[in-house]
Amino acid sequence: MTMSSCSESKGWFEEDEGEGGDTLAPSRPGRSSPAVEQLLEEVEAETDPSGRLTVGGLRGKAAIVTGGSTGIGRAVAMALARSGVHVAFNYLNEGEASLLDADRTASELEAQGVRVFRKAVDCTDSAGVTRFVEEATEALGGLHILVNNAGIGRDRALWHMTDEDWHAVLDTNLSGAFYFLRAMAPRFRAQEYGKVVNISSVHALSSEFGLANYAASKSGLLALTRSAAVELGPFNVNVNAVAPGYIRTTQLTERVPSENLDRARERSPLGRLGDPQDVAGAVLFLCSEAARHITGVVLPVDGGYLL
Repeated sequence: MTMSSCSESKGWFEEDEGEGGDTLAPSRPGRSSPAVEQLLEEVEAETDPSGRLTVGGLRGKAAIVTGGSTGIGRAVAMALARSGVHVAFNYLNEGEASLLDADRTASELEAQGVRVFRKAVDCTDSAGVTRFVEEATEALGGLHILVNNAGIGRDRALWHMTDEDWHAVLDTNLSGAFYFLRAMAPRFRAQEYGKVVNISSVHALSSEFGLANYAASKSGLLALTRSAAVELGPFNVNVNAVAPGYIRTTQLTERVPSENLDRARERSPLGRLGDPQDVAGAVLFLCSEAARHITGVVLPVDGGYLL
């Protein structure tokens, strides 16, 4: 699609004060509002040489993706980098394998021509999170996007769930997201711009056995999303969440029995599990100017699992 065909299409609408009162009619050449014209310019700037349309308004921005070295976090970081976003990510230092994952992801991000900052930081360490945000801001020249992706699960029946099982999951999945959001909120307010996407889960919206701690953490993340959207909205900050279903990652296959995955696949109208790139696409949209009037919502990325 070329920009000329886009501007001449019947997809843009505006108010028409005709004989029948205020109605909606297709816009005509020369009658586009300034907001529409600005959006068209942003879209044109984000159209690649082949003419394929990509999301607008991301090139040159800087993002933090928590837990960005593997799985969904890595896919999100790569999608942002391919859109011209400089990326910082943290990871949990659990030995040589985690260091190798971080090195590999950083190299692949740098290959996209963007600046990259990485550091081993535990999301449950409030002071460490604050330092990481400060260092990432300096390394990338600013921060505009936060993707709270880091999360863990310790699944078991609630009568077998220990205090440590409960607190570890809540501290990582919910408190960690809060620490990052709190650390970045002053920057977002000062620059009057920000995009926040919290990675929740379908288990925040649907109950399953053995997930009391995980579901509570992800449900809390949705409440945090709504509250932050209300508080940060006046500063031109969008705060949204995505709720992935069963997404094929190493963590999923290690945690979930194969028969459960088969049932999830059968329950989906699409008849398949998701891939990390499916979640990354939703995050990319919510970070873009295409979603500039969307805030406080949760977008399921579940192949229809919740239907």
